[in-house]
Amino acid sequence: MKLGFQPVTVETNAPDEEGCLVFANNRLVAVLVRLSAEHGRKAGRWYLEHGFGKLDGPAHPIFADLNEAGDWLAQRVG
Repeated sequence: MKLGFQPVTVETNAPDEEGCLVFANNRLVAVLVRLSAEHGRKAGRWYLEHGFGKLDGPAHPIFADLNEAGDWLAQRVG
């Protein structure tokens, strides 16, 4: 499965605006947001803001980088 990542600005009402749309086979499956300095040691990590389809639910993991996020997402949507 091929994942695609598209950078976006996300309106979060917080400093965490740098985001990324994640597509699997041209279908939107997730919105990731990069955590700001406001989050201390977690700053710069990627948070699953929202998942769609198989990724919809209460789990909102935090990833060290987009590669780690991509691996996790691919395992679940594949």
